[in-house]
Amino acid sequence: MGSIFKVAKILLAGLMLVVAVLLSYAFLMPRPMDTTDKSIFEGDGRQVNYCELPALDGSGKHANDIPKAYTPGCALEDVPLPILAECTEPLAPGVVDMRGLWKGISGRVGHLERIEQCGNRVVVTAHGIIHDFRLDGTLENGARDVGALCNNFHTAIHVNEEGIMVFRLFDWFDTVTRKMDGENMIFTFIDGIATRTERICQYPQNVELDGFISDS
Repeated sequence: MGSIFKVAKILLAGLMLVVAVLLSYAFLMPRPMDTTDKSIFEGDGRQVNYCELPALDGSGKHANDIPKAYTPGCALEDVPLPILAECTEPLAPGVVDMRGLWKGISGRVGHLERIEQCGNRVVVTAHGIIHDFRLDGTLENGARDVGALCNNFHTAIHVNEEGIMVFRLFDWFDTVTRKMDGENMIFTFIDGIATRTERICQYPQNVELDGFISDS
């Protein structure tokens, strides 16, 4: 019996150490240097027609030509202009086109998110947060930004064989997936709720910065 308690204590101590490390990382680790092109905040992203997508024909900028964008402070104050508006690099092999502005019609009804893509780069803007990353499955090029609690957020993202975009928190476990289903994009959170979204052309007038449509 004593040996069982000993093992349990060791496991508990290990778990507490992991939690302490994660909390330290989340709230004490300095954020990365901000390389955001400040011009994205000089216009109103609510006025853009997101049904008019850039042609990914390689005639303009490539993903490497555009600085990585980060959320200012702990959240956006308004909807920024698209980050990849001038990027025309064709999508990387195996990457499914999910570009556009999406509104939740089931699951988290009213959920709004904007997805930009070119090459193997993706920018998801939702809930007042910008996540700018590469689909190479590495933490180095993953979403390194601020989370909902103003915490450090670090996720590796890849596309699996079925074309599903998979987000792995700290590259330890899957937390979010995004996939196309016909004309709809399905966003599934770690809690298992699948939100079916439909494409819309502009942000609704009553949109809130938390990414939902207000009833007011």
